[in-house]
Amino acid sequence: MVVGRFAPSPTGPLHLGSLVAAMASYCDAKSRDGAWLVRIEDVDTTRCHASLTRDILQTLQRYQLSWDGEVVIQSQRTASYEAALSQLKALDLAYPCTCSRKEIADTSTRQGIEGHIYPGTCLHHPLKPDTPVAWRFKSPAQMMAFEDRIVGLQQHQMAQEIGDFVIKRADGLFSYQLAVVVDDALQGVTDVVRGADLLNSTTRQCCLQQALGYPTPRYAHVPLVLNVDGQKLSKQTLAAALPTDNLLATLTHAASFLPFFSASVPQFTDVPSFWRWAIDHWQLA
Repeated sequence: MVVGRFAPSPTGPLHLGSLVAAMASYCDAKSRDGAWLVRIEDVDTTRCHASLTRDILQTLQRYQLSWDGEVVIQSQRTASYEAALSQLKALDLAYPCTCSRKEIADTSTRQGIEGHIYPGTCLHHPLKPDTPVAWRFKSPAQMMAFEDRIVGLQQHQMAQEIGDFVIKRADGLFSYQLAVVVDDALQGVTDVVRGADLLNSTTRQCCLQQALGYPTPRYAHVPLVLNVDGQKLSKQTLAAALPTDNLLATLTHAASFLPFFSASVPQFTDVPSFWRWAIDHWQLA
């Protein structure tokens, strides 16, 4: 059975880019008679707010994006992430680190796909005393590859392009990379359809899945919705919240960003008819 999911972070209200991602994952799952789950990714509790979680769920209901099962809240799943970390420690695939970002920038001699490659300081030298400890995953010295359903083959030489990445932060919060892997596995997610901004994260998640003995879902990364300055719509770029009226016009506009429908979007008289059409005409090769 196909199981898809939509996993927004409650750092701001849903905007047009959020709706496009939700529409893509919803249509992809429902077009194959699958389940569609909603998960609130509030693992970074310093940036998330419970009131925004309520707002997100109300917005999904307003746009008639109906999910299956209970909504999963990441901040309530710390024990599962701790168990995964313990498993990685037992496999000697995780190690403690007391380096600051500045120290890494000052000592790193290599640049990866997202900045400085961690030089492995704490793997080879004693930890600094009286310093908060983060935990890093030992990236394998091999190529990690996956076939994205939209953009095709993606691969990274993990040690050279990614390096040993943080899976539990020094402030005690678990990283997105570990939390999303654990949740996808425990929820039985088979298909991840999400924005292209997360494309570079996927090889890290594949590595963690392999290390923990989890299956790897199929991935599809849809094009991002950008503002007039070419920036991804987000809270940081002051993206407008989805309107509470003109739902059909907003849904039709969102559909125009997804080149995966087998016909042009027609006019609709109500929201249910839009979703019936969208599911029937979804065609992601």
